[in-house]
Amino acid sequence: MGALKIGCVHVYTGNGKGKTTAALGLALRASGAGLKVYIQQFAKNKNYSEIKALRTIKNIKVSQCGNGPFIIGKPERSDVECAIGGWEKAKKYILSGKYDVVVLDEINVAMKLGLIKTRDVANLISRKPKTVELVLTGRNCPSFIQKMADLVTEMREVKHPYRRGVVGRNGIEY
Repeated sequence: MGALKIGCVHVYTGNGKGKTTAALGLALRASGAGLKVYIQQFAKNKNYSEIKALRTIKNIKVSQCGNGPFIIGKPERSDVECAIGGWEKAKKYILSGKYDVVVLDEINVAMKLGLIKTRDVANLISRKPKTVELVLTGRNCPSFIQKMADLVTEMREVKHPYRRGVVGRNGIEY
């Protein structure tokens, strides 16, 4: 197993499609290189097509903490508790150094909704082992977190089939 000598912090944010896809592509690449990968998804709880595939790969561990869609509404207490549980688990895995790459999928949305405190995420970034590659995804990444990151990519929607009435398709959008 190849461990990283230097672990960077990535942010994939913006209103365009592809943030989770980019993070999972990186996870797949890391896995192929023999690195151990942990993916914590916030505000998600479905067995999406990509999750089914990732769970077949021995050096990728996936965990979800979400009770269903509430992005438009206000999170309920159970949503907050679920997110905090996922956050605690992710912190443990990051700080343990047992995983080379950790993806916090939709953590930016969790911060925006108040499920996870931005200062807690910033504190974790500053404390992560130097060999852990950390990836944060989701819209509305706080500028403070972006400044802490080594790599920031903003996905910008130029054109999307949704605008033509094409609904989400199995294997493409989920």
